[in-house]
Amino acid sequence: MSHRTELIVVSGASTGMGAATAHELAKRGYHVLAGVRRQIDAEAIREDGVEPVILDITAPEQIEALTERIAADPERRQLRALVNNAGIAVNAPVETLPLDQWRRQFDVNLFGHIAVTQALLPFLHDSRGRVVNISSLGGKVAMPTYGAYAGAKYALEAVSDALRRELGPHGVQVVVVEPGGVRTEMIGHGIERAKAFVKEMTPVNQRRYGSLMQAIINQATAFTKSGVTSQAAATVIADATTVPKPRTRYTIGRDAAMLTRLARILPDTALDRVSAANLRPHYPNA
Repeated sequence: MSHRTELIVVSGASTGMGAATAHELAKRGYHVLAGVRRQIDAEAIREDGVEPVILDITAPEQIEALTERIAADPERRQLRALVNNAGIAVNAPVETLPLDQWRRQFDVNLFGHIAVTQALLPFLHDSRGRVVNISSLGGKVAMPTYGAYAGAKYALEAVSDALRRELGPHGVQVVVVEPGGVRTEMIGHGIERAKAFVKEMTPVNQRRYGSLMQAIINQATAFTKSGVTSQAAATVIADATTVPKPRTRYTIGRDAAMLTRLARILPDTALDRVSAANLRPHYPNA
């Protein structure tokens, strides 16, 4: 079935889940406005049904340009859905991560999504469309060194709940997707940032947190290798975006499904022990 009379915006579509989701939605017949940050990425993702748009979700002028593109659509297509997928990951202990890095993480992983959502909601009201927020397992379980990342994702979960309850009476749906381990470029970039950050730590903090950081890097590497593919994740996201009666939340991967359930039923101290046990084999001296 063709949905070429309907637009879907996907942010963070340069690589990984975002790119795979844009292609999957185009395959299902939608016209996708795929948000990318660089022209080279635009040329790489362009295909029939996938129209790249330059979109840094922290740049107001680029968000405004996106709204103008939708409003002036040459075929008068309606906006069916917004998939808020853009994100970055910076791992470091709360004590050591500079405040500018905290702000950057929240700017991209939370405030940027709110800005895009606010800008596009008038179109979604008209179409009785849908907002799909890509959260994370980290939006339910905050592992060591994931304070900033998980903090932004926890906040995105809360904003999504509020938005769902605000928009539901007006016919606009809000869905959250919580991926666990997915083999994406973002995880690899996060690992490289973590390695660089360890080198910048003071000698005191290296003694205090060096082994923890190495364990987190080792765990993330293993976690990613055993994770689902970007295409498998894209299938779930595309379903959440297009099925007539979506659930309020979807998980991606068995790890996300299991740990989000455990987070609901285990007391904090038990969850702390589970976290420590999962991390223990990844310490350098394990």
